[in-house]
Amino acid sequence: MVIGNQIRLLRRHLLLQISVLDAVGPSSRKVSFGRPAPTNTGSSSPTRTSSQNPRALSTAAAAVSPHKPKLSLGSGLSYLSGGAQAGPSKSPRKFHSTSAMPPIGDDVKPEVQQLIASNAVVVFSKTTCPFCTKAKDLLKSLSVKFEAVEVDKTEKGPKYQTALLELSGQKTVPNIFIHGQHIGGCDDLMSAHCSGQLTEMIQNKAALVKYDYDLAVIGGGSGGLAAAKEAAALGKKVTLFDFVKPSPPGTTWGLGGTCVNVGCIPKKLMHRASILGEDLHDAREFGWEVPEKVNHNWQKMREAVQDHIGSMNWGYRVQLRDKKVSYVNAYAQLVDPHTIKATKKNKQEVTVTFDKAIIATGERPRYPDIPGAKEYCITSDDLFSLPYCPGKTLCVGASYVSLECAGFLAGVGLDTTVMVRSILLRGFDQQCAEMIGSYMSKHNVKFVRGAVPTKIEQIEEGSPGRYRVTARTTDGQEIVEEYNTILLAIGRDPCTKGIGLENAGVQLHDKTQRVLVDETEATNVPSVYAIGDIGEGRPELTPVAIQAGKLLSQRLFKNANGSLVDYRNIATTVFTPLEYGCIGYSEEAAIEQFGEENIEVYHSYFMPLEWTVPHKEENTCYAKLICNIADNERVIGFHVLGPNAGEITQGYAVAMRKGATKEDFDATIGIHPTCSETLTTLSVTKRSGASAEVTGC
Repeated sequence: MVIGNQIRLLRRHLLLQISVLDAVGPSSRKVSFGRPAPTNTGSSSPTRTSSQNPRALSTAAAAVSPHKPKLSLGSGLSYLSGGAQAGPSKSPRKFHSTSAMPPIGDDVKPEVQQLIASNAVVVFSKTTCPFCTKAKDLLKSLSVKFEAVEVDKTEKGPKYQTALLELSGQKTVPNIFIHGQHIGGCDDLMSAHCSGQLTEMIQNKAALVKYDYDLAVIGGGSGGLAAAKEAAALGKKVTLFDFVKPSPPGTTWGLGGTCVNVGCIPKKLMHRASILGEDLHDAREFGWEVPEKVNHNWQKMREAVQDHIGSMNWGYRVQLRDKKVSYVNAYAQLVDPHTIKATKKNKQEVTVTFDKAIIATGERPRYPDIPGAKEYCITSDDLFSLPYCPGKTLCVGASYVSLECAGFLAGVGLDTTVMVRSILLRGFDQQCAEMIGSYMSKHNVKFVRGAVPTKIEQIEEGSPGRYRVTARTTDGQEIVEEYNTILLAIGRDPCTKGIGLENAGVQLHDKTQRVLVDETEATNVPSVYAIGDIGEGRPELTPVAIQAGKLLSQRLFKNANGSLVDYRNIATTVFTPLEYGCIGYSEEAAIEQFGEENIEVYHSYFMPLEWTVPHKEENTCYAKLICNIADNERVIGFHVLGPNAGEITQGYAVAMRKGATKEDFDATIGIHPTCSETLTTLSVTKRSGASAEVTGC
């Protein structure tokens, strides 16, 4: 009882001193603390509102906002700010909660947040303030590396102090932060030092603050799931947020991201349906009595594919539950470098704090800015769950998504056209890209080259409906045609808008709006990382995101010097009717990088044995190796066109990662009769001018 009265008297005395000192100005601004008052050291509440900043840790601010986490330092230090006032005040000092403050203009608040987040110890100071000098001298005497921000030496100084008031409830200097947490002023720093806890606070971040989660992941795709599960397996407390915004036609899906729901998985299954149709035709030549007319049932295929996807969605949820990952189906946004606010479908908000965050939100299809695009067109987000057969279809774009979709649509018997502005498969080997286009043209896919749509109009409603597409060619001619379905596949944009990256100070590439990351997947904000398609310069491939997520969690929570993702020589396959597998450099890129004189290209056509009986086209399948002459003919580019190209390519990726040379390929005995053995027998070079065509076995 006596102790409680003493504490109340002490608090009243301190507040009175601060009020008087605010009135008289900076010359007398020194507060002498007696024995520190006890404080509640409980952790933060997981249900804070978004306006409550977890780093506003002064006792007075905490009294206004009781859900804010407090410093857990053993002895129960209760921090009040002591230091130099920015200028004389005519009214008593008021303590502010974050929620009561107006927003700060001119983007100063993110700058301040970035300074706090980017430095283990940061002191907002004035060169003329004796208390600031005292605080900095103490840190120097302890050999503590710190960042001093002299607010009287920058035009933004007053705005910095206003931002600090909003963030911490303190406008005076020195204003000190350790590991992103507000410590207070000079007296607070001295008190921590005298109690023997300052060094521990600096060296041991865990002793300073307790977050709700060790790791928060935004994005439930392949990369986000891999990172979350790996971190949980390492014993960390993990939460994962995932939310799918409906596409313009209203399509949504479950946990697992693009690959599982609207990408790799349904695409490969529908590609398989197309190949089976071709196999049925070939089967007659092998003695199977197959009816001349074989029909395809779109609804049955769609239901089977969606059933499989549904089982995968459920499997991911079970995996997260078994690994004790907290899964939240809500739209998550960063509030600051250590806080997330998430909104559920029922508008309920959840706010959590985290030590580290991984952004893995992926990409969504791009829509052209033309009349009728969003009203009447679909994308790959919608095609695989389309409840009706799409009918006569126009695929707009030269991307692998466009060509893959056109390929399986034509393969199941639909009238299919591809409209492209310029080259096919930009970024891939152009010789191979044109060979794919040529093969598709011979197999029921029509191409409109050098044209872009300018207007989409609805002629009649239906499932499917009927639409008029107006397009314009590069030479100014107008093309008008009718279709039942228009599939847009002109590219994809990163999901970096509307998730609060600017609140945390995360930097984006000016043009692409992708997150700027280094080789460790780190952003410019120490607590925030990004993996997968949203990383600037990262390959937009599912296995890459999975590897990045897994290795990142290992580095964060197991071994800081652990393995990095090797972004060189990554294998991939385009599942067009004539499949295309590749690793490393295209021929164009290799010449540009190493010079034509240093490049040797070995190549050959080949005839799959299974193509001979049905009398398919000769000299259609193709393989080439691109070698660096200056590096002992190390293989730097691998390309193959033919059936099962993906299965062929994977094994060679291991060889190339190990630095395989042309001699290594030649010394390898091939498996006969296979398509893959062609890569071990290449002898014709492009430089020689000899024919690469072959006949026989």
